[in-house]
Amino acid sequence: MAEQKTSQEFELSKPEVNVNVESHNDTRSDNEDLAYDPNLPDYNAQYGVKSAEAITLSWTKSSLMIVYASMWLLYFSNAFEASLSTNLTPFVTSTFNDHSLMSVINVVTQVLTGATYMPVAKILNLWDRIAGFSLMLFIAILGMILMAATNSFELYAASNCLYSIGFTGMTFCVDVMTADTSTLRNRGLAFAFTSSPYIITAFGGPKAAETIYADNWRWAFGAWAIVLPVVATPLIVMMAMGKHKAKKNGLAPRQVSGRTWVESLWHYFIEFDAFGVILLVAGFILFLLPFIIAADSKDQWKSGNILAMLVVGFVLLVAFPFWERYGARAPFVPWALLTNRTVIAACMLDFVYQIAYYCWYQQFSSYLQVVYNTSIAGAGYIGSIYDVVSGVELLIVGALISLTGHYKWVLMWGVPIYILGVGLMIYFRQPGTGIGYIIMCQIFIALGGGVITIGEQVALMASAKHNDIAALLGLLGLFGYMGGAVGGSIAGAIWNNVLPGELQDRLPANTADKWEDIFGDLEVALSYPVGDPTREAIGMAYAATNKYMLIAGVCIMSLGLICMAVIKDRNVKHIIQTKGMLF
Repeated sequence: MAEQKTSQEFELSKPEVNVNVESHNDTRSDNEDLAYDPNLPDYNAQYGVKSAEAITLSWTKSSLMIVYASMWLLYFSNAFEASLSTNLTPFVTSTFNDHSLMSVINVVTQVLTGATYMPVAKILNLWDRIAGFSLMLFIAILGMILMAATNSFELYAASNCLYSIGFTGMTFCVDVMTADTSTLRNRGLAFAFTSSPYIITAFGGPKAAETIYADNWRWAFGAWAIVLPVVATPLIVMMAMGKHKAKKNGLAPRQVSGRTWVESLWHYFIEFDAFGVILLVAGFILFLLPFIIAADSKDQWKSGNILAMLVVGFVLLVAFPFWERYGARAPFVPWALLTNRTVIAACMLDFVYQIAYYCWYQQFSSYLQVVYNTSIAGAGYIGSIYDVVSGVELLIVGALISLTGHYKWVLMWGVPIYILGVGLMIYFRQPGTGIGYIIMCQIFIALGGGVITIGEQVALMASAKHNDIAALLGLLGLFGYMGGAVGGSIAGAIWNNVLPGELQDRLPANTADKWEDIFGDLEVALSYPVGDPTREAIGMAYAATNKYMLIAGVCIMSLGLICMAVIKDRNVKHIIQTKGMLF
């Protein structure tokens, strides 16, 4: 209903036909062929989608190449900064003696970032791609400036949320623009290309983090607040030039509103489903945080505050889908798509995959440094094996999907390999095991994870029209980040409830009273030399705790086998979704 209203508020500056860009079958009926015009934007689409189609119908091959180069550079910047942040966070939190609270930052950040996807998808469709991207760019820069200037754990946590929302929002906008500028057949390959910078930053990021930490970790964020707008400008300029050319060609849509500013405020309050966002964010935060903070509360799980948070959070989460179905005048995603089996299965696959991943990943760098005495860079290199292996694999798998036209077959071997990698880690992730086995497990995890990522994205987009792509990618991102939040809360609950007891049981008598300092500060744990009984005890405590995290990850990821089976396979060669000069 909301989408019909929106499409009536905009009109093209030249006559256009009623375009049905893609049917939900692999072939079109005769009537759909008559309605389809490859030379005009889709009249039934929202303004942002019509604007994107007008751009691709107007620009040249060289413009397309420059845009993809710009998107690659932006991904490179995002990947490099993400690598710095991942490797420095354990030490930044230790600066405030709050290393054990990394999971709190992770959960809150994941929830807030995940909840941002759907409003950003609305911005991209209701306004245009440039507006959404520019807004996310501003938020990312603000977050980095605050992170560079932070002097407390609370400010660092808040600024980290802004940074994550901005960076993830920019990446999401680039993904939507990638979908706008590619055929469905080549979309997996297009996504693989734009995300390929992770292969490079996997090597440069950890070493840069180590160097910057030795000097001043604040430069890791302050410098990027300067670099990012410089890197982002070419993409904004190219999209603006494409929009200007489309306007000259008579293809650009004209926005017709006629509302007062008060009416506009109410209109966008409804369109962005502000009440639904509040339900979702509050529900997840209230439900997940108790698993992390219960161990530090006075009465632990008997505390009334903890129980109240759990109950209220659960009620809000249950209320969210009912609100979207019966209360929201402009739901995020059409209900028909929310009940599509492939859409549900792809989103749930991402959900369980992210839970399984974040069950063990958050403390992986700390584990490597404590147990194997790796440097910050060394731990970062091992943690970045996923980026290197999956980055190369994505290019190969994207090409294979383009060649065969099918995507389900890649999921059928990707999910089992991922489960195998995490399962083997349970056995090998303990003191005394050669680090080569850890690297082998990381390779298996990367081979499976890369396939899952690209397979679920293509499956999702093959089930919808161009007008719904931003919303569906936003929905996938929402499920992924909420899965990451759940996984982070599980990891935090295990870490905060198991590790203190392990330390108290294993530490020698002369350092037993130091367990709280060791628990709260990674640098204290690393201060004991290798071979010292205290260092050995810390390593055993870390390993015992990590074992429970990995077991939880394997158990949860087994549900991915069901999701994989439910996804419907389609031939993407026969689905026409976008138009104009495309990848």
